Amino acid sequence: MRVKFLISSAIVALALAGCSAGPNGQSSTASYEATSDATFDEASPPESTEKYKANDISPVRAVASAPISTFAVDVDTAAYANVRRFLTRGQLPPKDAVRSEELVNYFRYDYPLPGDRGAPFSITTDVAQTPWNPDTRLLRVGLRGYDLARSQRPPANLVFLIDVSGSMDEPDKLPLVKEALSMLADNLRRQDSVSIVVYAGAAGLVLPPTNDPRLIRAALDDLQAGGSTAGGEGLQLAYATARATFRPEGINRVILATDGDFNVGITDQKQLEELIEQNRDDGITLTTLGFGQGNLNDAMMESVADKGNGNYAYIDSASEARKVLDEELSSTLFTIAKDVKVQVEFNPAQVSQYRLIGYENRALKEEDFANDHVDAGEIGAGHQVTALYEIVPTGSKGWLPERRYAGNQRGEASSGSDAGELATVKLRYKLPNGDTSRLIERPVDAAQLRNAPLPSGDMAFAVSVAGFAQKLRGDSLLGDWGYADIRRLAGTQWGFSSQAYWRREFLGLVDIAQSRSRIARTTAEGARPL
Repeated sequence: MRVKFLISSAIVALALAGCSAGPNGQSSTASYEATSDATFDEASPPESTEKYKANDISPVRAVASAPISTFAVDVDTAAYANVRRFLTRGQLPPKDAVRSEELVNYFRYDYPLPGDRGAPFSITTDVAQTPWNPDTRLLRVGLRGYDLARSQRPPANLVFLIDVSGSMDEPDKLPLVKEALSMLADNLRRQDSVSIVVYAGAAGLVLPPTNDPRLIRAALDDLQAGGSTAGGEGLQLAYATARATFRPEGINRVILATDGDFNVGITDQKQLEELIEQNRDDGITLTTLGFGQGNLNDAMMESVADKGNGNYAYIDSASEARKVLDEELSSTLFTIAKDVKVQVEFNPAQVSQYRLIGYENRALKEEDFANDHVDAGEIGAGHQVTALYEIVPTGSKGWLPERRYAGNQRGEASSGSDAGELATVKLRYKLPNGDTSRLIERPVDAAQLRNAPLPSGDMAFAVSVAGFAQKLRGDSLLGDWGYADIRRLAGTQWGFSSQAYWRREFLGLVDIAQSRSRIARTTAEGARPL
């Protein structure tokens, strides 16, 4: 079935002015499957089925019963590019496809560089009024890793693992893979090397290690799609190839380019995870690049990248390929800290309730924070991580009802020594080759809560993106705050360098989402336009 979406010409013009060129507004309608975990079936998914991990909105917590929030960092950006793909084709994305933290972390913010490399990242905290709720405040925690010049990057031993199965025979799949990986090849140095492994019904080595961009481009140009998808066998061969040219002091990484449709060979999640974790522990990491539409297995792509201590990006255009594999290449390849965990302890004298916006599938138990055997997220050179908490100041109206018994009720603001702190932010991380975590601890001054201004500058833009993500997910706690409010808050905070392009594009996506939501509402019986 073909569906043509009618969007106003003004909206389309605005969106295309900020977006990179892509397929037209016509697309096949697809069914979307949410999985309760990251498992994927042995059988090939239906032709028009995409798979997303179930992603329920994070619940509200009472500080009296749950004062501590713990999560692993997430530097993936796939969800933003995937949301953009849906919107520019005239569709609202499935709610499970929207991971709020990945939309926020797609953009860069003006966080300071770390003072020295003794600590691989800086920590920034600030507080602002919540634009959708006058009774709450927003606490932002921002991390920024140190930058690494291209000339300082260690030598790289890269294996391109490319899906050339029949499902990749679409313009936005294998042809875009070739273009994307050619960009990476153009950024190689003499000490770097690239091998190419492909898989369809079987796996094979099509290019032994080389640092000659001409040979790499020629091998990519010769690839053609056809056959089934022996992804497990391809991974095994890619890891074997990486081991054969392993660089003890360098970067050893497999870069998997696929739509995630594994249907031959090793398809069981546990077997794949064991293979990936074994090689990760031996120093070979895994980055996944998702392509195409209709049968994208987002759940699998995100899961295996996490297990492989790598990152997951979705490539929907040549512009996105350039961003991930050219402008942010050092961040993509060079890890400066691994197993990075964040833990925030709220002071009940200052905060009665809170919720973390996003990071639902990165949540950890409190005891996981100090357990060095628990895997967490990685940060690459220049990477940034932003987390937003919506908090209720003690004594203010919150989301949760008052409790009947005095011992269970909210506390009142204290004048004791702990009243000067809003919260304590703790981070644990390991150096890339380390096994023992290091601890960083920062108190958050309670004065930031009392004197919280309206969101402005970078904070305003981060909040607008977070609100946009939550709106797409159907967050009822946003109240009547809508797409027009999101656009006004984002304003003209263009940021710096190439950020201006991406931030302008964001405004176009907000306009499309507003248009699509209005159409959806007005076609429903008895509904009112937004």
